[in-house]
Amino acid sequence: MKKYTIQILFPLLVICSWHLAIAQTGSKPRFKAIAIAEIGGGHALFDVAAKIWLNKLAADSNFTIDYITDTKQINKDFLKQYQIFIQLDYPPYPWEKEAQEAFEDYIENGRGGWVGFHHPTLLGVFDGYPMWQWYSGFMGDIMFKLHIPGGTEAKLTVEDPVHPAMKGLPASFTTKDEWYIYNKSPRGNVHVLASIDETTYNPPKDVKMGDHPVIWTNDHVKAKNIYIAMGHFPELFNDGNFTMLVRNAIFWAVK
Repeated sequence: MKKYTIQILFPLLVICSWHLAIAQTGSKPRFKAIAIAEIGGGHALFDVAAKIWLNKLAADSNFTIDYITDTKQINKDFLKQYQIFIQLDYPPYPWEKEAQEAFEDYIENGRGGWVGFHHPTLLGVFDGYPMWQWYSGFMGDIMFKLHIPGGTEAKLTVEDPVHPAMKGLPASFTTKDEWYIYNKSPRGNVHVLASIDETTYNPPKDVKMGDHPVIWTNDHVKAKNIYIAMGHFPELFNDGNFTMLVRNAIFWAVK
């Protein structure tokens, strides 16, 4: 019980401390962020860890961040408040039509930036929802096929070391996730920033797709955007390479 109490109270204390600092200094927040995450499910612990980390980043870097758990509030007026949309483990299928249209406008017309983790490529027909075709195109015209239950470590190779989101990262590094497999590689439709070497799976797995990008951006829309395939395990926020990537991505993508 104490563990979960701390998980709930810590983000609240960070938020309170941030508001106190603003009140004392009178400084205006640099920007406003909105983050969406599911309630419960297999990724709940990642989302809890993400909120704690993001709240601290917001406090340290002088921006505000709000959270929602579904898309019911999303429309064009709602998104006007925010300079960046952070999509934690929230899939692209249970969105209201108005929310879909508002998000498409936000991305196509560069009204703000976007950083997505893990679930945005869960593309296909799920739970009675049809596939959102625009979103499939946004993610490189792909469809989800398989994943690696329980995850596995793999070596990531940075393909574009000069991109601002990759600043400070080594040429290659190892991390763990429940890697997604698609019907095809998105390469050719997106700008790949990093990919994984499936021969380095540890422990070895048979679930492979060959060319396997895991971090990319879509240069065909006006919004700065970056997809990061990692997002299953809360321990990622103890990984300096991962947190550097997330920090870089947010400050690069924000409008």
